Amino acid sequence: MRLQSGPWGGGNRFGSALGAYLRQLGHEVCHDLTPRDLDIILLAEPEGRLRISAYDHADILRYLLFVNKKALVVHRINNTSEARDDESKTFNRFRIHANRIADHTVFVSQWVRSCYLASGFGADRPASVILNGADARLWRPGDPGTRAHDGCLRIVTHHWSTHANKGWDIYRRLDALQGQSPWNEWLRFTFVGRLPEGERIENGRHVMPCTGEALAEELRGHDVYLTASRFEAGPNHLLEGAMCGLPLLYLESGSMAEYGDGYGIPYTPGTLENVLLAMREERNSWRQKVLEYPFTADRMCGAYLELFERLFAERADLMTARRWSSQWVWMVKCLLKRPWSG
Repeated sequence: MRLQSGPWGGGNRFGSALGAYLRQLGHEVCHDLTPRDLDIILLAEPEGRLRISAYDHADILRYLLFVNKKALVVHRINNTSEARDDESKTFNRFRIHANRIADHTVFVSQWVRSCYLASGFGADRPASVILNGADARLWRPGDPGTRAHDGCLRIVTHHWSTHANKGWDIYRRLDALQGQSPWNEWLRFTFVGRLPEGERIENGRHVMPCTGEALAEELRGHDVYLTASRFEAGPNHLLEGAMCGLPLLYLESGSMAEYGDGYGIPYTPGTLENVLLAMREERNSWRQKVLEYPFTADRMCGAYLELFERLFAERADLMTARRWSSQWVWMVKCLLKRPWSG
């Protein structure tokens, strides 16, 4: 991966966390295919035109054929056609196409795995589900003694993307509620991130995109983390809110229940106002529960390392089981980097 500085997406945070974790334990981590003795290659983004992508499945194929056939390939899949309103499932099918190079596949939620199974991913393909995690050293609860106790319910959310599926219909409603009686007596809403074109925060607060400690400190100044994002594969923004000690309000969509169940209240567009009232009354009990939120970066990275070590121990069998070695049309297409047409 070409890791990016400043505010960026969840894949970038994953790459930073995993690299740091592995190096701390004495493993060598590279971000390209230059070394000739790689043991594990992680395919994180097969779309080579994206800034974060350092290599794609075709580059990996060349490496295996002409440099080092013993390297094992793990493909991490962390997004779906569903999140992109891609009814033809081209996004999913391209990743299934690229997945032929993989010896093992990691999905970031059971929901993502179900989407790919429905799009043609083979049920017999070796695969795991490893849920995402957030860095507990950065995303940590604040001191309750520093919080305002004026009866207001301070709600926050943050997004880098401006895509409509991030939930602007709900955020627009929250902003409107804050301007209406009796909601304006106790409801406070903050949006952190980029605003879609034409959108404005009229009654709440808008904070420009930030990252690291500045973002964590902003989140800790609130009482509740709300997300209205739809079709989330592995919601890093929700993880960060929960790790900062904020009870969750999450839309019933995508993988949200896998990451939020037991640490807040799910809702639908039709129940938004009801759950706001419920959280107002129950926030203290939910706050105690969310302090035990388990999805840390160390837990996630440990699961990846355990997988890598197991695959490395089984390398001879995995090399024998490779399917792509006899798929000549696919191999030629990859080597020529011809556009994939489905």
